[in-house]
Amino acid sequence: MGAEALSKNEVAPAEAPLVLGLQPSALVDHVAPVDWSLLHQIPGEHGGSIPIELGELENLLREVKIHVLSCHDDDDGCNPSSDFKTLAGGSVANTIRGLSNGFGISSGIIGACGDDDQGELFVNNMNFNGVDLSRLRKKKGHTAQCVCLVDDLGNRTMRPCLSNAVKVQPEELTKEDFQGSKWLVLRYAILNLEVIQAAILLAKQEGLLVSLDMASFEMVRNFKQPLVKLLESGNIDLCFANEDEATELLRGEQDADPLNAVEFLAKYCQWAVVTLGSNGCIAKHGNEIARVPARGEAKAKDATGAGDLFASGFLYGVIKGLSLEECCQVGACSGGSVVRSLGGEVTLENRHWMYKQMQIMNLPTPHTDK
Repeated sequence: MGAEALSKNEVAPAEAPLVLGLQPSALVDHVAPVDWSLLHQIPGEHGGSIPIELGELENLLREVKIHVLSCHDDDDGCNPSSDFKTLAGGSVANTIRGLSNGFGISSGIIGACGDDDQGELFVNNMNFNGVDLSRLRKKKGHTAQCVCLVDDLGNRTMRPCLSNAVKVQPEELTKEDFQGSKWLVLRYAILNLEVIQAAILLAKQEGLLVSLDMASFEMVRNFKQPLVKLLESGNIDLCFANEDEATELLRGEQDADPLNAVEFLAKYCQWAVVTLGSNGCIAKHGNEIARVPARGEAKAKDATGAGDLFASGFLYGVIKGLSLEECCQVGACSGGSVVRSLGGEVTLENRHWMYKQMQIMNLPTPHTDK
């Protein structure tokens, strides 16, 4: 199949990571702040995510770099190096990286990267952040990329360029991938449904708990039935949805408010969480319900990764045996840390901000927990 393991110097030690993330295709994000003069030139709906071809992506990247440089010429306060970021991306990669570098939880990723510069960048970025890459396959072809354009309100317009060749297939997964781990982190995607189902089956055979993120309201709206079947299987232990996704999940059936959505998810999952952006979150575990406000500035510089990093914090809380409310509070601190700068990776400065917020709330940080 053209797949090969990464070389020994690219992978972490052999001991199984506590948390595994399944991201069938490695992804590299190119994140830049832009104004409406550029957004108006780009075909498609603003704020959405529309797949494009490699040539289109390269053209768009050239336009964005010119735009950022012209912004630098017009404004001495604009720094091109800090206002254009290229880093390992993807929802699951963001969550796994956040668990590893922010919370000290041993984490690994299952997926495939290409044999190109972008694949090398993905490997280097995840490796630097302590993520176990021994389950990441290298394949011939280009690594998936995504241009993330961030407007002055922190909203994103995304143009991904995917790669069918560089992707883990269901038959490539083995029980050895999952042995010794405790959690599997997934993101719902109809194109990855078969590999998701195969991963859940193997994970459950090895006794892992499974966390599922609903991905996007478009994904829920267009492919609701397979998602509901996943929930009804009883194999999803923890489910994350944002308010828009929760609304789509209940559309046409009952009042689509966050509390009803949490109740619906809690019928199938041990932990059910609906995030509400600047309004915090609501969660349920057993008979317990928690409502927690957001942390940090009301105005996000870039919302990329907010939900992904909320999941990192919440999972850390669950792993450490914290109460439901405390899990939500750690999630709020973690999600609030990533929106303070561009990209889905928490900077060192923002990580320290997160720890300070946790200490203010009397929550155990990775440096103080036992």
